[in-house]
Amino acid sequence: MSPDDPGKSVNPKGNDVETTELTAARSPRPRPRAATPTAPTSEEPEKAPVETADDTLDDTLENVLEEPTAEPKTPVRRPKKSSAPPAGHRLPIARLLIMLLVVALAGSAYAGHGWWKQQQLENAHTEAVTAARQLAVNFVSISAATVDADLARIAAGATGEFGDEFGRGMPGVREAVLTNKVQSVGTVLRAGLVSGDDDSAIVLVAIDATVSNVKAPDGRVSHYRMQLDLAKDDASGKWLVSKLQFVG
Repeated sequence: MSPDDPGKSVNPKGNDVETTELTAARSPRPRPRAATPTAPTSEEPEKAPVETADDTLDDTLENVLEEPTAEPKTPVRRPKKSSAPPAGHRLPIARLLIMLLVVALAGSAYAGHGWWKQQQLENAHTEAVTAARQLAVNFVSISAATVDADLARIAAGATGEFGDEFGRGMPGVREAVLTNKVQSVGTVLRAGLVSGDDDSAIVLVAIDATVSNVKAPDGRVSHYRMQLDLAKDDASGKWLVSKLQFVG
């Protein structure tokens, strides 16, 4: 380049140097700055201060000294709920119990009355069978030596139709017993109730009679089966024969 060129300068060492414009155009390189500490953000949690055993003990003593002593609490007893029904329901329940009791007593009384009636009926049947056995023995047990007493005993146990018939035939029976020198003794084999109620009964009686007379002085056994209709006399309470018939 020539020395006349105003935009250039001559390096004393003889090297070309850049123009002052190029020198001015170059800006100095910025120097690095030291990093300044930044405040912690919300994303990074702050570290809690570490408490020591002495700090904890001090806090505990302060709390004990500052807080008043708590009074012991007295347990409150709540009244127990009663299982009894309200007063408004007691009266209907009491009435119901009374009604049930009355019904039970009535049922017991009815059952007791029924049992008593059944017992009375069974007793009546037993008495009727016992009476039939004795009346049958009386009827076939007769002797010439005791004919009047025997006939009177038979008549005492007769009533109704049989009583009337025996009363009409008594003189003929007496004469036949005396004439034939009859000796008859009866023994009941068995007796059973056919039907009956409190004051009437029908009884079958099987009886043997050992009879001796002028034709059979050694005696012979006769077997009879009689049906006796009985009626209970209201005045004396005795069972009497109202009808007697031989059935086999």
